[in-house]
This record gives sequence, C-alpha cells and structure tokens, in this order.
Amino acid sequence: MDIKGLSAVVTGGASGLGAATARMLAAKGAKVALFDLNAEAGEALAKEIGGTFCEVNVTSDDSVEAGFARARSLQGQERILVNCAGIGTAAKTVGRDRKTGAIKRFSMEDYMRTIQVNQVGTFRCIVASAAGMLEVEKLDCGDRGAMVMTASVAAEDGQMGQVAYSASKGAIVAMTLPIARDFAAEGIRINTILPGIFNTPLLQGAPDNVKAALSASVPHPPRLGDPAEYAHLACTMLENGYFNAEDVRLDGAIRMAPR
Repeated sequence: MDIKGLSAVVTGGASGLGAATARMLAAKGAKVALFDLNAEAGEALAKEIGGTFCEVNVTSDDSVEAGFARARSLQGQERILVNCAGIGTAAKTVGRDRKTGAIKRFSMEDYMRTIQVNQVGTFRCIVASAAGMLEVEKLDCGDRGAMVMTASVAAEDGQMGQVAYSASKGAIVAMTLPIARDFAAEGIRINTILPGIFNTPLLQGAPDNVKAALSASVPHPPRLGDPAEYAHLACTMLENGYFNAEDVRLDGAIRMAPR
C-alpha cells in the first residue's frame, strides 16, 4: 500500500510512539489526524506536520465517533489507523504496605480503567474506522485500508505489578488474528507491535541512573528504543501488502525479568 496521499488516524498521536508515527506518515505524504486528550501538544504537532488534531477520549463512543467525523470532514476517509493511545498502571494483585504491613488490594477502578483505555479503546477505534473503510472502494493494491495496534512485551513477559497492563496488552495480541480474519474478505489488514523499553515521555523524566540500568538490560543494542524505530515498523506493516495478522516484538531481544 502506497502511503502517499492517503488519510491516516493515529490515536495517542500527540506524544511518544504516536507522535513519531504521525511524523513519519506525514513525511511519506499522508494526511494525518491526531487523536489525543493533550490539546496543546496535539495542536502543536498537527501544525508542524500539516495535519489535523482531534481531542478524543478513546473510552467514549461519542468522543471517538466525533473524532472520526471531524477527521473525515477535513481529510477524507482514513485508509490507515495506528492505535497508540494507552496508559500504564503499577500495583500488585494483592500485596502488603511496606511501612505498615497492611494488606492492599489492586483497585478495581484502576484495573478497569487500564482495560478500558488500552484494550477497549483500541477496539472501539478499530470498529469505527473499519465501518468507514467499508463504505469506500478498494485501492489499486487490493486493500481498503490497514491498521496497526500497539501491545507491549508485557503481554508476554509481564512483571510484578503489571497485571492490569499485561492483561490489556495481552488482549490486544489475542485480538489480532480474529480481527484479521473478520476483515479478510473486505481487504483490511491489521498487525500488532509489541514494543520493549522505549524512550517515550514516560521515561524521559526518569533519573539518569534508572535509564542507564534499563538500557543495560537490553541485550542488543543496549539502549532504549527510539520512537522512530516503532514508526518505521508501523509503516512497514502498512506498506507491505502481505503483512497481516502478525504480532511482532520490537525490543532489542529483551525478555523482562520478574521485577
């Protein structure tokens, strides 16, 4: 699939992996709409790449539908969807307070929010986007469109305290094949990236010694991943017409330790 001239939507597009992907798609000639809650960063990036910003909450049907309606009114039906919106939550299933020894349970509110943003939010955007793609004809390459989902190595190597995050990302991996099969007759491809430890805003504020330790834990190359490397793989998945229903780790060969 030739990206040039196509319309694209990137969720979580105002920063991190989403921002890097938006920049690369725009550099390849796509018309890019950014879905995010950070209006300041989103508007700035949209201006930089000549795209569109839509303030979207992926946990809301109305917000997602409004975002797609706005994007399509300005740049036409998207043929590309890259899902990068996500959050992290760290807590043991059940544990003890280090100071008091009191038993602490994982907050069900925090657990459900993680699932709602990471898994359900991803699925909600896929459904809305695919419904639009089915209204238009196939491109010359035979695709109506292509999608990329973002999971995590935590889907396979979940650490202590990552139960909600790992569950949400494992669900994304599990969705990949059945969604690809659902879309096969309509000419829509979908793939998933499982990033390792990337130099995103979440880590940029960490102390240097923490980042050095994380970098050293990666077998090769011993460094944090660059968001542009994620963007490169996402674009490869979009452009290569035989790339479908795959879950690909992008992690420098890391396998996460228990803690």
